Amino acid sequence: MAGPNDNAIYEALVIPNEALDKGGVEILRGGLVDGELYVTARRAFDDPGMWGEVLGELTRRIARIYAAEGKYSQKDALAAIGGAYAADLGAPVVSAPRKPRASARKTTGRKPKPAAKRAKKVARRKARR
Repeated sequence: MAGPNDNAIYEALVIPNEALDKGGVEILRGGLVDGELYVTARRAFDDPGMWGEVLGELTRRIARIYAAEGKYSQKDALAAIGGAYAADLGAPVVSAPRKPRASARKTTGRKPKPAAKRAKKVARRKARR
């Protein structure tokens, strides 16, 4: 039989002093229990797009925490969080665009044509056929 001292402890974060002084409303709380995420949220905004701004600010603040610990730069932490966030929402993985090598341009002897010019040229060739 479980006794009164057998209850598990949940480590809640403290409420910021500014919130205690000025008042306000909590809009989001998340916690991990046995590796599972539990969330309580309040709709809070008429426009759901406002949550994007909230999540963006949360992401920056979390990246600063990692940067303050010294293991990651803020930029690297932001990239890691953003990549995982996008992947979790189903976005395709996108690698960083590669810059053309200077040597590749020298071998052709010409500047690459803008995409619009190339497309027009291809369209003219097809029209002739």
